[in-house]
Amino acid sequence: MSALLLPGRRDPFAEFDAIMRSAFAPTLQRTTALTPPAEVRREGDDMLVRLDVAGLDAERDLAVELDGEYLVISGQRRDERAEDSGGHLLREWRYGTFQRSFALPRLVEPDAVGAEYDAGVLTVRVTGAYAGTGPARVPVRAVAATRQEAITQGEENPAA
Repeated sequence: MSALLLPGRRDPFAEFDAIMRSAFAPTLQRTTALTPPAEVRREGDDMLVRLDVAGLDAERDLAVELDGEYLVISGQRRDERAEDSGGHLLREWRYGTFQRSFALPRLVEPDAVGAEYDAGVLTVRVTGAYAGTGPARVPVRAVAATRQEAITQGEENPAA
Protein backbone atom coordinates (compact mmCIF):
# COMPACT_ATOMS: atom_id res chain seq x y z
CA MET A 1 0.00 0.00 0.00
CA SER A 2 1.53 3.31 -1.01
CA ALA A 3 0.83 6.63 0.63
CA LEU A 4 -0.76 9.47 -1.30
CA LEU A 5 1.74 12.13 -2.23
CA LEU A 6 1.12 15.78 -2.87
CA PRO A 7 2.11 17.08 -6.31
CA GLY A 8 5.82 17.77 -6.46
CA ARG A 9 6.60 15.50 -3.48
CA ARG A 10 9.03 12.61 -3.83
CA ASP A 11 8.16 9.16 -2.56
CA PRO A 12 10.90 8.33 -0.02
CA PHE A 13 9.87 4.67 0.05
CA ALA A 14 10.28 4.31 -3.72
CA GLU A 15 13.65 6.06 -3.52
CA PHE A 16 14.79 3.77 -0.68
CA ASP A 17 13.61 0.71 -2.62
CA ALA A 18 15.56 1.86 -5.71
CA ILE A 19 18.71 2.41 -3.63
CA MET A 20 18.43 -1.02 -2.01
CA ARG A 21 17.79 -2.76 -5.32
CA SER A 22 20.81 -1.12 -6.95
CA ALA A 23 23.07 -1.76 -3.96
CA PHE A 24 22.22 -5.43 -3.53
CA ALA A 25 21.29 -6.42 -7.08
CA PRO A 26 24.66 -8.06 -7.87
CA THR A 27 24.55 -10.32 -4.81
CA LEU A 28 20.90 -10.76 -3.91
CA GLN A 29 18.86 -10.36 -7.03
CA ARG A 30 20.06 -11.00 -10.54
CA THR A 31 17.35 -9.87 -12.92
CA THR A 32 16.79 -8.81 -16.49
CA ALA A 33 14.09 -6.63 -17.96
CA LEU A 34 11.71 -9.48 -17.16
CA THR A 35 11.07 -8.89 -13.45
CA PRO A 36 7.68 -10.11 -12.29
CA PRO A 37 5.97 -8.03 -9.60
CA ALA A 38 5.86 -9.66 -6.18
CA GLU A 39 3.84 -9.46 -2.99
CA VAL A 40 5.37 -10.64 0.29
CA ARG A 41 3.29 -10.79 3.43
CA ARG A 42 3.05 -12.49 6.79
CA GLU A 43 0.14 -14.78 7.61
CA GLY A 44 0.51 -15.83 11.25
CA ASP A 45 3.85 -17.63 11.46
CA ASP A 46 3.97 -18.21 7.69
CA MET A 47 5.63 -16.14 4.97
CA LEU A 48 3.59 -15.85 1.77
CA VAL A 49 5.21 -14.77 -1.52
CA ARG A 50 3.14 -14.25 -4.66
CA LEU A 51 4.57 -13.49 -8.12
CA ASP A 52 2.73 -12.53 -11.28
CA VAL A 53 4.26 -14.92 -13.81
CA ALA A 54 1.47 -15.34 -16.35
CA GLY A 55 2.35 -17.34 -19.43
CA LEU A 56 5.00 -19.55 -17.83
CA ASP A 57 4.83 -23.31 -17.68
CA ALA A 58 4.99 -24.09 -13.96
CA GLU A 59 6.91 -27.35 -14.30
CA ARG A 60 9.26 -26.35 -17.10
CA ASP A 61 9.85 -22.62 -16.59
CA LEU A 62 9.81 -22.01 -12.81
CA ALA A 63 12.18 -22.97 -9.99
CA VAL A 64 11.79 -22.35 -6.25
CA GLU A 65 14.88 -22.93 -4.09
CA LEU A 66 16.23 -22.29 -0.60
CA ASP A 67 19.71 -20.78 -0.47
CA GLY A 68 20.70 -20.31 3.16
CA GLU A 69 18.40 -17.63 4.55
CA TYR A 70 17.00 -16.71 1.12
CA LEU A 71 14.04 -17.94 -0.86
CA VAL A 72 15.09 -17.81 -4.52
CA ILE A 73 12.52 -17.89 -7.30
CA SER A 74 13.71 -18.02 -10.90
CA GLY A 75 12.09 -18.54 -14.22
CA GLN A 76 12.30 -18.29 -17.94
CA ARG A 77 9.69 -16.96 -20.34
CA ARG A 78 9.56 -18.54 -23.77
CA ASP A 79 7.02 -17.28 -26.25
CA GLU A 80 7.21 -17.62 -29.99
CA ARG A 81 4.48 -16.37 -32.28
CA ALA A 82 4.28 -16.29 -36.05
CA GLU A 83 1.61 -14.68 -38.19
CA ASP A 84 1.26 -14.63 -41.98
CA SER A 85 -0.57 -11.48 -43.02
CA GLY A 86 -0.91 -10.48 -46.68
CA GLY A 87 2.29 -12.15 -47.81
CA HIS A 88 4.32 -10.71 -44.97
CA LEU A 89 5.63 -12.94 -42.25
CA LEU A 90 5.71 -11.46 -38.79
CA ARG A 91 7.67 -13.27 -36.10
CA GLU A 92 7.83 -12.15 -32.53
CA TRP A 93 9.98 -13.72 -29.87
CA ARG A 94 9.50 -12.61 -26.31
CA TYR A 95 11.74 -14.32 -23.85
CA GLY A 96 13.91 -13.70 -20.86
CA THR A 97 14.97 -15.00 -17.49
CA PHE A 98 14.50 -13.64 -14.01
CA GLN A 99 15.64 -14.40 -10.50
CA ARG A 100 14.08 -12.90 -7.37
CA SER A 101 15.51 -13.42 -3.88
CA PHE A 102 13.60 -12.88 -0.64
CA ALA A 103 15.27 -12.82 2.77
CA LEU A 104 13.78 -15.28 5.24
CA PRO A 105 13.52 -14.28 8.90
CA ARG A 106 15.32 -17.53 9.87
CA LEU A 107 16.61 -20.76 8.37
CA VAL A 108 13.85 -23.16 7.34
CA GLU A 109 13.82 -26.75 6.17
CA PRO A 110 12.96 -27.45 2.50
CA ASP A 111 9.83 -29.39 3.50
CA ALA A 112 8.45 -26.16 5.03
CA VAL A 113 8.20 -24.60 1.55
CA GLY A 114 5.25 -25.22 -0.74
CA ALA A 115 4.56 -23.69 -4.15
CA GLU A 116 1.42 -23.54 -6.28
CA TYR A 117 0.80 -22.01 -9.69
CA ASP A 118 -2.74 -20.93 -10.55
CA ALA A 119 -4.06 -18.52 -13.17
CA GLY A 120 -0.64 -16.97 -13.80
CA VAL A 121 0.20 -16.43 -10.13
CA LEU A 122 2.92 -18.37 -8.32
CA THR A 123 2.20 -18.60 -4.60
CA VAL A 124 4.96 -19.80 -2.28
CA ARG A 125 4.21 -20.46 1.38
CA VAL A 126 7.06 -20.86 3.86
CA THR A 127 5.42 -22.54 6.85
CA GLY A 128 6.70 -21.34 10.21
CA ALA A 129 9.14 -18.82 8.76
CA TYR A 130 8.25 -16.33 11.49
CA ALA A 131 7.85 -18.85 14.33
CA GLY A 132 9.83 -17.71 17.32
CA THR A 133 10.94 -14.49 15.67
CA GLY A 134 8.72 -12.15 17.68
CA PRO A 135 10.03 -9.42 19.90
CA ALA A 136 11.77 -10.51 23.10
CA ARG A 137 11.83 -8.29 26.16
CA VAL A 138 15.29 -7.54 27.52
CA PRO A 139 15.48 -6.60 31.21
CA VAL A 140 17.04 -3.22 31.98
CA ARG A 141 19.25 -3.02 35.05
CA ALA A 142 19.22 0.30 36.91
CA VAL A 143 22.92 1.12 37.38
CA ALA A 144 22.38 4.05 39.76
CA ALA A 145 20.45 1.89 42.24
CA THR A 146 23.16 -0.79 42.14
CA ARG A 147 25.88 1.79 42.86
CA GLN A 148 23.90 3.29 45.75
CA GLU A 149 23.43 -0.18 47.31
CA ALA A 150 27.18 -0.83 47.05
CA ILE A 151 28.01 2.50 48.71
CA THR A 152 25.59 1.87 51.57
CA GLN A 153 27.13 -1.57 52.09
CA GLY A 154 30.59 0.03 52.44
CA GLU A 155 32.27 -1.03 49.19
CA GLU A 156 34.84 1.51 48.02
CA ASN A 157 34.96 0.53 44.33
CA PRO A 158 31.44 -0.62 43.41
CA ALA A 159 31.20 -2.62 40.18
CA ALA A 160 29.14 -0.89 37.51
